Amino acid sequence: MAAPIKFGVGQSVLRKEDDALIRGKGRYTDDYAPQAALRCLMLRSPHAHAKYTIDASRARTLPGVALILTADDVKDLGNLPCLFNLETDPFTGPPYPILAKDEVRHVGDSVAFVVAETIDQARDAIEAIEVKWSPLPAVTGVVNAVKKGAPQVWPDKAGNVLFDVSIGDKAATEAAFAKAHAVAEISIVNPRVVASFMEARAAVCEYDAKRDHLTLTVGSQGSHRLRDILCQNVLNIPTEKMRVICPDVGGGFGTKLFPYREYALMAVAARQLKKAVKWAADRTEHFMGDAQGRDNVTTAKMALAEDGKFLAMDCDLMGDMGAYLSTFGPYIPHGGAGMLPGLYDIQAFHCRVRTIFTNSVPVDAYRGAGRPEAAYVIERLVDACARKLDMTPDAIRRKNFIPPKALPYKTATGKVYDSGDFAAHLKRAMEIGEWKEFPKRAKAAKKNGLIRGIGLASYVEICGVMGEETANVRLDPNGDVTVLIGTQSSGQGHQTAYAQIVAEQFGLPPERVHVRQGDTDEIATGLGTGGSASIPSGGVSVERATRELGQKLKEIAAQALEASAGDLELSDGVVRIAGTDRSMSFADLAKRGSADPSKLNGSATFASADGTYPNGTHLAEVEIDPATGIIKIVNYVIVDDFGKTLNPLLLAGQVHGGAMQGIGQALMEQVVYGATDGQLITATFMDYALPRAADGPAFVFETSNVPCTTNPLGVKGAGEAGAIGSCPAVVNAIVDGLWREYKIDHIDMPATPERVWIAINEHHRRHSL
Repeated sequence: MAAPIKFGVGQSVLRKEDDALIRGKGRYTDDYAPQAALRCLMLRSPHAHAKYTIDASRARTLPGVALILTADDVKDLGNLPCLFNLETDPFTGPPYPILAKDEVRHVGDSVAFVVAETIDQARDAIEAIEVKWSPLPAVTGVVNAVKKGAPQVWPDKAGNVLFDVSIGDKAATEAAFAKAHAVAEISIVNPRVVASFMEARAAVCEYDAKRDHLTLTVGSQGSHRLRDILCQNVLNIPTEKMRVICPDVGGGFGTKLFPYREYALMAVAARQLKKAVKWAADRTEHFMGDAQGRDNVTTAKMALAEDGKFLAMDCDLMGDMGAYLSTFGPYIPHGGAGMLPGLYDIQAFHCRVRTIFTNSVPVDAYRGAGRPEAAYVIERLVDACARKLDMTPDAIRRKNFIPPKALPYKTATGKVYDSGDFAAHLKRAMEIGEWKEFPKRAKAAKKNGLIRGIGLASYVEICGVMGEETANVRLDPNGDVTVLIGTQSSGQGHQTAYAQIVAEQFGLPPERVHVRQGDTDEIATGLGTGGSASIPSGGVSVERATRELGQKLKEIAAQALEASAGDLELSDGVVRIAGTDRSMSFADLAKRGSADPSKLNGSATFASADGTYPNGTHLAEVEIDPATGIIKIVNYVIVDDFGKTLNPLLLAGQVHGGAMQGIGQALMEQVVYGATDGQLITATFMDYALPRAADGPAFVFETSNVPCTTNPLGVKGAGEAGAIGSCPAVVNAIVDGLWREYKIDHIDMPATPERVWIAINEHHRRHSL
């Protein structure tokens, strides 16, 4: 076997992009400040539901105010689109206007856009706009929204329901339940969360009057999709009239994929004023104006045979859409429901899926986009099944895992798992976590007045199905290589990952590979980044484009060296006749091929119709203080199957980050709205808790890879996996401890100290009566 390339695939290459970032040389959107740029602010509704009239005449006369836009001023703009619909039961969504006209439907809904010379002048104008509000009844939470007589978010959506559909075979599922030995059932809440990226959204829009052309600089997860939606659906202009540039992006998690109202309004303002305009959200605007995540309420049942075999699964899922349909909003609960069977051989399955309107911020894709919600349901239910039959959680999983010999396996929801050994990563996680020794640790903890619990979650997700991704790989005049691709890094390390794929074939060190992304003028097409697709799709494109370029370079060198292309090899930035010292540098090849640039460029496009199915097991061990309800994670093990590891360091970073997001949701994160007035109570970090480093464990992470058969590189997407396995593992561990000590079998996320303390004391109260 040949020695691995020093900087190639599988090597722990340090992130090449980090040097600039840690030195403060990163260039984020808010760092871009064209001279004389005007500043923008949005006037947002303080009510969850209200009629209103607006008068901005006095505000328009204030010093420094350049423009104020209200709904009447932008009535010719299109609405923000929803890009998902059901093939079998098409629905018609309500309008999502760029500015709400006459009626607002959530706190933070947009009613006016102010442009002024300074941010302080814009604030003065916001305060001077006269709005007369007539509050209307509001409803938050899907359980409340579907109650008879609940306030209507949209008058034509009876019961606040967008669609009510079934997935799977209801008749077969009912038949299996009818003959079941036992039935386990859970009802759980997956709370709403905020995508708390480090860099809040910001944008700068410039207008070239001579060309009638807009340039939008914005922190996004994809420049092309954003441009296309804004131009085609909202502004009604040709796409060639707008350039979108994405500089460094400080986190995205799905929420920066979507078009937002501010971007369209900035385009209107820049064209009207013929000046650059700049907008940057503060953190409260992020809470009130950006799409939020999760927010499902699910009841799930499992029909069980006497030996613990799963016979059938039946679910009722309600997903909160908020007040409007965000770009992919309705897809999240519907698509996620397809992953509810998890890693288990469940022959009969049925799920009722309802999407519900409430007077709240719209909900859309957030790290995992429906798959974490599905994994949380099935893994909580599997533990409930184990308790029902007095089986251990690992035994019931092994009993029902799809065996390797059954792969490829088509689930009852039509997903085809191509590869994996699910019992293997469960076994390895338990070995590392010293599962057998847990009773001793629990006994020692109890002597100290603490309760220990241990939990498992074995997950699977589908990813890498965003569509076609094209990569162009070119040889530069100095012999370096530049990759042009439409994915967009928001902290994942694409610069390093793509450089390693190039290095695998060319042997170039990372500093000689340059990745260009995020500019619609420089890069023809792009999907952006989402759904863990960048390496499974973009990586394949880069690998193939590099291979094509390498063949072209061999052909150029073959003429110069008077050799057959088949006798040449590429390494260390040269083309060499194998077994000799005769070679040509890449720089010399660039000179020879300069007359025909096509000879110095490789291009490839790849799309995975089947997707990839990363899977793995998380093991969490917690310590609970019954006197305070405080939970401490004392042991955490992750064993994942990602098919093939591109860079162990990058992979560990992705998994650790995702797991911490899941831990945050499991223990502390929750968006809270007022029950009667719809007020956003958790509108700042004073009220919305995020995990800090001290809240996380020292992760132990390993891979148990089985190459993916549907991906040419053998890789399975890894960007979302940590957030998928962590929530159920942590909550299962908490419930395990509460069950062992108090026979408490349920707690909802977030399992805050208050909730845990209340559950324990409710138990004491009941048993003291």
